[in-house]
Amino acid sequence: MNKLLISLIFFTLCGCGLETAGTAATGASLKKQELEEGRKTMQRVEDRIEQMNDQTQARINSFDD
Repeated sequence: MNKLLISLIFFTLCGCGLETAGTAATGASLKKQELEEGRKTMQRVEDRIEQMNDQTQARINSFDD
């Protein structure tokens, strides 16, 4: 009976640890995905800024002519 109780407690605690590890892995995966989306957004913004700078320079050049 004593061994059964100890085994039950042991396996219950192990199960909690596995759940925590799984939750941490899921959280890390979501953070990685958020980081990748942020990088893509930053690249789009940088591209758009570069386009706007090119347009502004073209307008300046057209006024100089």
